[in-house]
Amino acid sequence: MTDLPEPESESAPSEFIKPFLEHLEDLRWMIIKMVVALAITMFLSFFYARQLLAVIIWPLRRVAGDPEQFLYSLEVTGGFTLAMLLALYAGIVVACPFLLWFLADFILPALTPKEKGMMWPVFASGVGLFLAGVALAYFAVIPAGLKFFLDYNKYLGIRSQWVIENYVSFVSQMCLAFGVCFELPLVVLALAKLGIVSAKFLRDKRPYVIVLIFIIAAVITPTTDMVNQSLLAVPMCVLYEACIWIAWWMERKKQRAQDSP
Repeated sequence: MTDLPEPESESAPSEFIKPFLEHLEDLRWMIIKMVVALAITMFLSFFYARQLLAVIIWPLRRVAGDPEQFLYSLEVTGGFTLAMLLALYAGIVVACPFLLWFLADFILPALTPKEKGMMWPVFASGVGLFLAGVALAYFAVIPAGLKFFLDYNKYLGIRSQWVIENYVSFVSQMCLAFGVCFELPLVVLALAKLGIVSAKFLRDKRPYVIVLIFIIAAVITPTTDMVNQSLLAVPMCVLYEACIWIAWWMERKKQRAQDSP
């Protein structure tokens, strides 16, 4: 008599559950390490609040000369609250490399050796683009926006006085927004690498993307004039055009590899 196959043991499902549970455990530790790194950088940044405030105030000093006459605090604990706010933003910026390292350490085991070799160039490119966006906002867009608001208030006969916490949030969020927007090339190239988009698709959608870029620039930039909007939109359009050529080059290189014997 032919032996019938024995039913699977009850322990079989656990072989599938265990890797999933281990994956969740790795995710938990990644989040814990991120939180700890952020807490440490925020704690250390708190002791450099005065230096950080000088950096944040520089764009206003550049256009106004005497920024103290425009900034004030409404609360008794305003200085301490301001130091905490500065520590928060500075802590996020300083902790970013560590956060990305922990994220990469969590993702890397699932990547092929070739994909792992691409991590460092992608990471370096991402950091460079982020810093370029922050520099553009800090040295060009924010001073121009502050000058516009000061001049327009003066034109209306309004005295310009801003709560220091609002000013710090404005400058910090503008820098972060520009830095994030400059990550557009990495997103597009990642989609091209995965085969989700092609150079032809990017070329065909160019008019819609340009309109979208100018809409985003109009929302992010602090002024309503086209000059300041173009300071963000034009570099993003140039980066998008560069993505089209890079995607075309990647497709051509892949096609050559397939055609070669």
